Amino acid sequence: MNFLKTPGTLFAGVLLLFHLNVLGQEMVPLDIDLPQPMFIGTPQDFDVPNLEKPLGKPRPSFMAPEGTANVSLNKYVESSDNNPIIGKIEVITDGDKEAVDGSFVELAPGKQHITIDLEKKHTLYAIFLWHYHLEARVYRDVIVQVSDDPDFIMGVTTLYNNDHDNSSGMGVGEDLHYVETHEGKLIDARGVEGRYVRFYSNGNSYDRVNHYIEAAVYGKPIP
Repeated sequence: MNFLKTPGTLFAGVLLLFHLNVLGQEMVPLDIDLPQPMFIGTPQDFDVPNLEKPLGKPRPSFMAPEGTANVSLNKYVESSDNNPIIGKIEVITDGDKEAVDGSFVELAPGKQHITIDLEKKHTLYAIFLWHYHLEARVYRDVIVQVSDDPDFIMGVTTLYNNDHDNSSGMGVGEDLHYVETHEGKLIDARGVEGRYVRFYSNGNSYDRVNHYIEAAVYGKPIP
């Protein structure tokens, strides 16, 4: 099976396995309402290792089973920082993705996390994350996990980890750093099941604080 030897065909193989997992369900593009772009182009002077290259064109639509919806909209959010520097934690799931005053929360410097309670177990297909896209920034140690345990001690699935040097102490990640844009970061949830979704970060390329505009988790409730 030589088709697995190149990155492109390997990705195609992963997609094929995902589609086999949802066999029998009609796949449709997710309808994502994107915010206004706030800057043009991607600065190239970031001193950040393992930086994802810009796509240079709009991101292709993400295909998910019909009926997949934003199951995190207006859901309860907890934070490791109980007293944000700016804003309120609940804006993270209010559906407003614009990079304007009142639409984001600023958390304390260093490693911080927020956790969304989906209220019941869901099958998850995609997660979109906007930290702060008013200007081009790279957020460090972005880690996304799913669990049925609100304390994330047991049954934890890590969907994304770009902590290349284990500076957050949660293991070395192999995912790439990326520049914030109005499209947000798309993370393939690969049909994982869980009730709680947790997001970590550890400062950014501009300063040590952490920001969140919106986190949107797309899935379907498990009957």
